[in-house]
Amino acid sequence: MTEQRPLELTCYVHEAWAPRIRPAGSKREWMEKSPERFAYRCLPLAIANTHGWEIGSPCGFEARWRGGRGVEAVEIRADKDTPPHLVPTSLFGEGTITFHVDGIFRTSPGWNLWVSGAPNAAKDGIAPLGGVIETDWSPYTFTMNWRFTRANHWVRWEKDEPFCFFFPVQRGVLDVIQPEIKPLSDAPELEKTFTDWAHARKAFQEHVRRTNPTAPTDQWQKLYYRGVCPNDTPGAPDHQTKLHLAPFKASDGSAAACPMHPIPGETPHPPRD
Repeated sequence: MTEQRPLELTCYVHEAWAPRIRPAGSKREWMEKSPERFAYRCLPLAIANTHGWEIGSPCGFEARWRGGRGVEAVEIRADKDTPPHLVPTSLFGEGTITFHVDGIFRTSPGWNLWVSGAPNAAKDGIAPLGGVIETDWSPYTFTMNWRFTRANHWVRWEKDEPFCFFFPVQRGVLDVIQPEIKPLSDAPELEKTFTDWAHARKAFQEHVRRTNPTAPTDQWQKLYYRGVCPNDTPGAPDHQTKLHLAPFKASDGSAAACPMHPIPGETPHPPRD
């Protein structure tokens, strides 16, 4: 059997560039504030939080959109003493702000980068614009853009708060998929497993209603989280409950600088005229 080569993911930097790249953080402010942090029990959400790398803002700033379509309709105010070249810009109009990403990314042949905002980390008044970039050949830098969702509302980024989230995706895979819809009865084993799960879930919910357990671990079944079927047999052998992404390494083998950032949230800031 031929040994599979590791996927290449390299960020080439000019001597004046200093991207703040790190494996994506797992925490979200709204998830932290959920009762008993129950939002983290949703494994698909928790995995998505860390399903890639993120780039932190090089400065703290605030911005608002006045409602027009031109570049002049967006106002950006950086924190005191911020070098101008670090400040995001109003470049394209249409109520957007643009972050320049320091670095030219390279992936293995046939692999792109999916680029957007951090999953499950909405910012009030602005939304990330997603992009897919062919990074196995492109000699160009790219930008990360956000679009305001309402006018005359100040939005703030703290220094090191992520503005960009990315992970590799294989080019051409979607084009060859032939999706189908079939009745569940066409898969008798799956239908039985689903029916068993539905009955077990109903019984468990009734048990919780009657006993009102206080321990968080007794308040949910954890079947998907544990990666098991309703009869407690294992599901996929490579089931994951956590991701362990490697940090970007500098050319000398040391870990690249990746400052921690505040948990993204909707911390109120006083409006400005």
